[in-house]
Amino acid sequence: MMCSVGDSFDLDMEGNLPVKDYTCKDCGNRFKGIGKNVKCPSCQSKNVAES
Repeated sequence: MMCSVGDSFDLDMEGNLPVKDYTCKDCGNRFKGIGKNVKCPSCQSKNVAES
């Protein structure tokens, strides 16, 4: 059994996530995304491509 009291988790995620540039094929919005299921923050379309 593991117990943690007081200290918060120290996650250093800076520089470890592959942020990519995407373009939405439906509305033309350009944005940065992370992960496999990226969708446009403007129109919510999943019809996006890396740019």
